[in-house]
Amino acid sequence: MKIPLAQPDICDEDVEVVADVVRSGQLALGPKAEAFETALAEYVGVTHAVAVNSGTSALHLLVRALGIGPGDEVITTPFSFIASTNCILFERAVPVFVDIEPTTLCIDPERIGAAVTSRTRAILGVDAFGYPADWPEIERIADRHGLAVIEDSAEALGSARGGRRCGSFGVAGVFGFYPNKQITTGEGGAVVTDDGRVASLCRSMADQGRGDGGWLNHVQLGYNYRLDEMSAALGVSQLRRAEEMIERRVRVAGWYIDALADVEEIVLPSVEEGVRMSWFVFVVRLTEGFGRSDRDRILAGLRAEGIGCRDYFQPIHLQSFIRETLGTAPGEFPVTEMVAERTIALPFFPAMTRTQVETVAAALRRRVSAL
Repeated sequence: MKIPLAQPDICDEDVEVVADVVRSGQLALGPKAEAFETALAEYVGVTHAVAVNSGTSALHLLVRALGIGPGDEVITTPFSFIASTNCILFERAVPVFVDIEPTTLCIDPERIGAAVTSRTRAILGVDAFGYPADWPEIERIADRHGLAVIEDSAEALGSARGGRRCGSFGVAGVFGFYPNKQITTGEGGAVVTDDGRVASLCRSMADQGRGDGGWLNHVQLGYNYRLDEMSAALGVSQLRRAEEMIERRVRVAGWYIDALADVEEIVLPSVEEGVRMSWFVFVVRLTEGFGRSDRDRILAGLRAEGIGCRDYFQPIHLQSFIRETLGTAPGEFPVTEMVAERTIALPFFPAMTRTQVETVAAALRRRVSAL
């Protein structure tokens, strides 16, 4: 692609700190993971961070740490990456979907109450594309019903609502550090929380269920979800530049909004007052006069011009495995389905230039006008 969909921001210092770890011979269970956890907890504004090998692993650990198991229900969103549902299914609990708000694309708090039953244990919301869900309202609903709140902030490092950073809401939050995220460790993720018990459980389970009795002392069922030292060193280096890279993402998003403001056939993302948006991706969608086939023609046309793009997301409740497992069907979550069949994720990364943005915008404008 002439203009890729995403691209990590790797500087010479990032390369050097990773090389230093490789040269040290301490490739796992060393000081870099602890340093990354300390820096991340401070950045988010929480007491504890537990670095792991993926955001998916972080979610799985949280579900287990909260004691959620077979037959329990967890309310969540169908408009997300599949991991936010899979982490519930890993423990044979039941995901209960609630539709999204059409503007924020996050779970709609007004619909949550009707989904609560005697088996509901938690609400797992997602900061979609980096946009903070309405966590204060979600927390109020959870308090009324005695439920735990899990914040999936895998896409929202640096985002905030009311001055409070994402990852600090609920009992705990998670981040992911895949190469298209605000900062990257290659693969990687983390649990962040003020709850010492949750942090301790997650740390033990991420390290084969070890306790304090030594390397071969295992006190509970565990997994090998640890983050290696090379990845952690990259995370420390990247986190030093997090605000810089987030501001560059804000700048690129602003260029897109300026360039596409007069295209009546598309809906641009918007940010409400009191929200700090740490942009993960830049997703527009066609207006309701168009459908999936129109969107797919635009995607094909952009790719033909060397422009990276994709649909984002496909509804979780319509994935074949989920339909077979949960019996979900088309029409159950109309806002999610309406949004999903019209989304277009455009190239987006911190080093993107204004010329590249204008090239993408012009190509999108041409493809839309040709419908």
